[in-house]
Amino acid sequence: MQVDGYVEGVITSEKTLIISAAGRVKAQVTADKVIINGLFDGELFANTVEILPHGKAHGIIHSDDLCIERGGSFIGETQPTSQEQVVSLSKPDTKVEQIADQKAEKHSASRSENRIENKAQ
Repeated sequence: MQVDGYVEGVITSEKTLIISAAGRVKAQVTADKVIINGLFDGELFANTVEILPHGKAHGIIHSDDLCIERGGSFIGETQPTSQEQVVSLSKPDTKVEQIADQKAEKHSASRSENRIENKAQ
């Protein structure tokens, strides 16, 4: 979701919220990732927050991953996230993870065998 105008209230997104250079947000925001290049005023709950060079944030940011680029500004306080407050993505199926791990191991083993064969020749 991208904000190019003015939004006031409550914003909830399971994905990324982008506040463009023309965007102004006065709200309580909950999102996976928030990119601020305009103005933000309020309380923000996110896994990742980026304040870009033209971004200005005021208020409280709840995040464990905060990046402020040169030129960006933040006035307020930061708090660590808690699982209840931030959007959580569903865990992948463990069976799918096991299959992916097995494929990675096979690929790694075949690469090692190729290296051994090349050295022997």
